[in-house]
Amino acid sequence: MLESKDFTLFENQIKFDLKGFIIKTAGYWKWFLVSWIVAFVIAYNVNIRKEKIYELQTTIAVKEERNPFFTTNTSLVFNWGGSSDQVQSLSSTLKSRSHNELVVSKLDFFIDYLKEDKYYLKDMYGLVPFKVVLDKSKPQLLKSLISIKFVSENEYDLSVNFEEDYSETFIYDTNSLSKKGVNTGVFTKRFKIDQATNLPFLNFQLEKVEYFGNYIGQEFFIKFNTFDATVSKYRNIKTGIDKDASSLINLSLQGTNKNRLVTYLNETVKTIIKVQLEKKNQFATNTIAFIDSTLMAMESKLKENESELKTFSKNKNYYQINTGGSQISNKILNFEVEKDGIVRKIAYYNSLKNYLVSSVDFSKLPAPSVAGIDDPNIAQNVSKIITLSTERAQKPYLVKNPKLFKDFDVQIDALKSVLLENISTAKTSAEYDLSVINSKLNQAESEISKLPEDEQEILKITRKYDLNNAIFTNFLSKRNEANIVKAANLADVHFIDPAKDIGDGQIGPNTKVNYVLAFFLGLFIPLLAVFIIFFLENTILNAEDISKLTTIPIIGIIGIKHTKSNLAVFEKQKSSLSESFRAIRSSLQFMYKKNKIEGAKTLMLTSSISGEGKTFCSINIATVFALSEKKTIIVGLDLRKPKIFDDFKIKNDIGVVNHLIGQKSLDEVIQNTHIPFLDVITSGPIPPNPSELLIGETMDKFISDLKERYDYIILDTPPVGLVADAIELAVYADLTLYIVRQNYTKKEMINLLNNRIQREELKNVSIVFNGFENRAKYGTGYGQGYGYGYGYGYVYGNYSNGYGEEEKPTSLKEKIQKKFKR
Repeated sequence: MLESKDFTLFENQIKFDLKGFIIKTAGYWKWFLVSWIVAFVIAYNVNIRKEKIYELQTTIAVKEERNPFFTTNTSLVFNWGGSSDQVQSLSSTLKSRSHNELVVSKLDFFIDYLKEDKYYLKDMYGLVPFKVVLDKSKPQLLKSLISIKFVSENEYDLSVNFEEDYSETFIYDTNSLSKKGVNTGVFTKRFKIDQATNLPFLNFQLEKVEYFGNYIGQEFFIKFNTFDATVSKYRNIKTGIDKDASSLINLSLQGTNKNRLVTYLNETVKTIIKVQLEKKNQFATNTIAFIDSTLMAMESKLKENESELKTFSKNKNYYQINTGGSQISNKILNFEVEKDGIVRKIAYYNSLKNYLVSSVDFSKLPAPSVAGIDDPNIAQNVSKIITLSTERAQKPYLVKNPKLFKDFDVQIDALKSVLLENISTAKTSAEYDLSVINSKLNQAESEISKLPEDEQEILKITRKYDLNNAIFTNFLSKRNEANIVKAANLADVHFIDPAKDIGDGQIGPNTKVNYVLAFFLGLFIPLLAVFIIFFLENTILNAEDISKLTTIPIIGIIGIKHTKSNLAVFEKQKSSLSESFRAIRSSLQFMYKKNKIEGAKTLMLTSSISGEGKTFCSINIATVFALSEKKTIIVGLDLRKPKIFDDFKIKNDIGVVNHLIGQKSLDEVIQNTHIPFLDVITSGPIPPNPSELLIGETMDKFISDLKERYDYIILDTPPVGLVADAIELAVYADLTLYIVRQNYTKKEMINLLNNRIQREELKNVSIVFNGFENRAKYGTGYGQGYGYGYGYGYVYGNYSNGYGEEEKPTSLKEKIQKKFKR
């Protein structure tokens, strides 16, 4: 019956043996070595097949530049808002779709210039002897490699390999895709530099650029990409506001071609400077446009006045007519100039009011100063509403946030309300001034009516001319003022460090990371394999495994034989393996003495299954007894699978079976060997009923007769895990050796042995650990404190320290292994 201690196997198995795992892992060092070699070779090949990646930078400063010609009376400047707002706005604009569309379109960066390298197509922008000039209104072959091979300085072969009977084309003017039918195969045609291609799928010409070196015979490639995809790629430009100086913006861009990076970074800044300056000049531009339209009307009126004056003064003495009322006329002219100014103010107020009520875009409003309005409230509010309107129009390209637009609309509506109130108040005041000036004009004109009719007429015509001329001159002055302001305006964005290739900037491929990754992958893969093996391992690997599974003592540990036959002790008597068997012999003798067994002594060897080295141990244990000049015999009782005769070069024609069935006498079945004091009885022919033969009375007589002739009787029996023969033979054995083979015997077989002993089917059992290799992957095998049996079972093995003859490896592989072990 099983007791609770028999189930300790399962408790022990669920514990993780860290020490054992580390030792086992070390034993597979070759796996790690191979894995690392493979991983590093792959990493090396990956590294050399990757293009170098660079990151270049440029720095710009954002500083509000005051116009030296701007005064408080000249409201012709565009206000960006605060410095912080301007920096944030610029940072967002540089990443916007609309801004990058301008830059990509100007640089034609949707064209790739390539050259075949050893492992990849290399970006050759700025390093080819030509430039592609597109006809953007016509289709261009999309995403296909177009070969350009120069046959002379001014001629090249253009070729395209068409794998299908159609090709995708792209028209950059309309940003549209289409398909063109083509003939499959390689299309080739020769062109000259500056000659237009004019093909159904290609429309461009090549222009020569400065190139150092010979390019004749070289092959280059060009490739056209979609416009939107190219823009999306360059929107990845990095913008960062300097922590120490909030007015500085650092721009950086990554790519495989430094020339392309330098060109794009510098052009994107130039574009933003141009756009920003145009917006800054917006007031002046609007004002100039308004004044120009007014001047055209005034010029027409002046011409009419001149013509009228000439017609009237014809056949008349103009100087005599004009002498009487010049003083009154000058007075009226001043009043009329003043009146015209007031009328223009009222007209501007009416126009501004209508514009505010009916329009939603206020970015094109002219400056109030153009109408002579110097009210600071109106001037500032008009400036603010233009600023907000311009920024709001810009936001759809930068962000997609409905709440942001609502905030702009709320601010604009608030400014509109304030402006409408300002306009209403200012217009009331201007209308009062108009009524006053009209009264003065009526009074002055009543004085004119007293003059002669001709003089009144000439004064009237002259007054109109002078009035229009004064207004014309005033507007000319304001236009010049606006032009001066516009010309003197400076952009608020400045280069600090333009992008430049100074020889560094490489950021990839990060070969170190790949090698570190290769190291860890090379470590992890075999480590995972060992981990799986460790947990799935179900065989005995070391003496510790045995001690965890059973309390049966280990009487000895046997190493690996290096001989062709099983006669390892006899052939190499000074080897460490021979010393292992001698240690077992000493332990057995001590056990016989302790159990008070006198006279002939029997020893039974068995195991769990076939292949664990039972016969090998039987032969060599018998040999060490015979070498000590003790009469020893090996009895082959494995009647089902006899093997013991081959090594002694004897026949298995007759044996135990023949004696047990009465065919042969004991002397007839005993065979002498070439080893002194050692005889053998083979099993003989395989019987149909081996178990029945072994439990008969003849078996008792057989063992008794052998005890009379020999000092030691070694019984080589079948495995107990397969048949019951060894159990039947256990009654004839004084001691039993159970053979356990490293990395072969299953752990559950030890549990089966425990059950046999628990049921007293086997007695005086000790374990021999066979096939032990002192390699880390199998564990230590034994250690201090393992005095299994009676303290005599320590194996010398590889720890013989000169007491045994060291076995020399015979093959190159063994020599290498031996060197690594040392």
